[in-house]
Amino acid sequence: MRHGEPAWTTAEGLGRNDPGLTERGQAQARMLATRIADPDVEPALGPVDRLLVSPAVRAQETATPIADALDMKAETLDWLWELRNPPAWEGAPVEVIQEAFNEIKGRDRAGWWRGLHGGESPRDFHQRVTRGLRSLLADAGMRPASEEGLWLVEEDAPQRIVLVAHGGTNSTIVAHLLGVPPEPWEWERFTMGHASVALLVTAPLAGAHLWSLRALGDAGHLPIHDRTR
Repeated sequence: MRHGEPAWTTAEGLGRNDPGLTERGQAQARMLATRIADPDVEPALGPVDRLLVSPAVRAQETATPIADALDMKAETLDWLWELRNPPAWEGAPVEVIQEAFNEIKGRDRAGWWRGLHGGESPRDFHQRVTRGLRSLLADAGMRPASEEGLWLVEEDAPQRIVLVAHGGTNSTIVAHLLGVPPEPWEWERFTMGHASVALLVTAPLAGAHLWSLRALGDAGHLPIHDRTR
């Protein structure tokens, strides 16, 4: 799941690197929690074994009603944090931040991999997320079986794991599990709106299991006027 709508700027038009949710974001989180806990909503999730969440305030605030709805404790994992912004952006005019985003859009692929000045590079971000993901799945009894994207899954592996994270983190996870070669613009390939759901399941295939994408950016639990990106 992606977090709800964050308050990226202050009332004075200054940027925030670790914002909380807006009022609409809080409402999105509550509706997301209802959707996750409802066994009759398709695609059905069923009982949840683990609830994992990014340390970012926006993810923590999104996970709170989910944990309440599932009556379970959320586990915070540092590697789920989004691509880290330059520290200098905290309190910077929003126009300066937007100018930096506009500049990087015009770069070539190598320029994208370098990332924003002072921030985490997409390459380091990708390595952080994929290493954390593989470690998580290994501990859960799942490991790669081949370079073609097949995985071995132990019989006692957890059945359902819910992650509450970010657009970039989630898209990197989706791409990696599908065996798609990495790109520095993952969130543009696998787009998820605020408080939307991606669902991946393991399907038996060729003596192992394949990760199958069953839903991406599912926001059917949100009214049209409450769907944001």
